[in-house]
Amino acid sequence: MNRYVRYISSDGALVMLAADTTEMAERAQQIHKTSAVTSAALGRLLTAASLMGTMLKGEDDTITLRIKGSGPAGTILAVSDSKGNARGYVANPVVEIPLRPDGKLDVGSAVGADGTLTVIKDLGLKEPYIGQIPLISGEIAEDITSYYATSEQIPTVCALGVLVDRDLSIKAAGGFIIQLLPFASEETISAVEKAISGLPPVTKMLSDGMTPDDMCKTALESFEIELLDSTHPEYRCNCSREKVEAALISAGAASLKELAEKDSTEVCCQFCDNKYIFSSGDILKILERAQK
Repeated sequence: MNRYVRYISSDGALVMLAADTTEMAERAQQIHKTSAVTSAALGRLLTAASLMGTMLKGEDDTITLRIKGSGPAGTILAVSDSKGNARGYVANPVVEIPLRPDGKLDVGSAVGADGTLTVIKDLGLKEPYIGQIPLISGEIAEDITSYYATSEQIPTVCALGVLVDRDLSIKAAGGFIIQLLPFASEETISAVEKAISGLPPVTKMLSDGMTPDDMCKTALESFEIELLDSTHPEYRCNCSREKVEAALISAGAASLKELAEKDSTEVCCQFCDNKYIFSSGDILKILERAQK
């Protein structure tokens, strides 16, 4: 089961969020029929979105992470609510490229280092907050770390990992984020750097049976930490027939008139692959509503 936890040090100088998102990444693979490297890329971005989503304050707040790289995977997008429930897609779900020299999936090449990471926070205000940075590596974790340093000026360490089995199922997926607060001492910063340098990869820890709690306690073993909250996020799409109808209305009267000439129109959700069928009569009713 997916699990998310957040810990804080006793002196309040740092927080650490960690998650096991194996089931979330597996669900994404099943829906989008992704190849190994795109499963890894999408799984990493979903994990990042889920972790960042839990930092949102409002119950209805959402965060969107969009990567547009120069690699063959194309645009990768993930959206999370404030409970860490995430959904996402990759423009080109099947990409086959050689492994890296170390035998690992080459996510960086699939994504492409030439591009942008855009972070959109919908906080219920008139306009969403939008931050955008150039990609650092396309490996995603490094890009998330760079976003926090550049756009939010928060010293952050991010680690993400997805282990794909030979049958394309997800053996392990998860990640963590450590953030230092402004009053963190040099001693605290050095202790975190030392701990991170000796930490195994996320997928190794998860494959060895470690929980998100274990990851936090291992990474911050030199600190006294306290559990703030935990939850069980999942891959969750909030699409509905009503939302699809609203999207059709936004397409405009001219487009609706064209669709009404067809016997039926099928709209497929890009996040969960649910299909919504509208007859010619349904489209005419939507057109009537649009013209009122």
